[in-house]
Amino acid sequence: MTTLAIDDMLATYPADLGRVDRERLARCIEECAACAQACTACADACLSEPDVAELTTCVRTDLDCADICEATGRVLSRHTGYDANVTRAQLRACATVCGACADECARHAASHEHCRVCAEACRRCERACDELLAALG
Repeated sequence: MTTLAIDDMLATYPADLGRVDRERLARCIEECAACAQACTACADACLSEPDVAELTTCVRTDLDCADICEATGRVLSRHTGYDANVTRAQLRACATVCGACADECARHAASHEHCRVCAEACRRCERACDELLAALG
């Protein structure tokens, strides 16, 4: 989903979103989707590498990160009955797993380009989650 589509959907929400910074919210949803895709593709690429046994932790971390990023994007896309505590907890979990995945992928980045790309996507998502968390207070 592109930021434009995310912005369009946020603009159509019939109720007030309150003090939420729509720009940060849209960016975080977008980064979560991009990170989930990068992590899924990286895990798949790792499974195709000849040294796959050395990449098992990377595959596991990629898949955990993809799942949590997807869930975070969905949580951030729902506003009816909003619970700030749930959103904050989900954002913290997402930032944590993105940091762990970025660290793991960075360990393999010199040998595997897909890990380098994935680490960068994870860092962007981690920053977006941290920035939205800071904006939520």
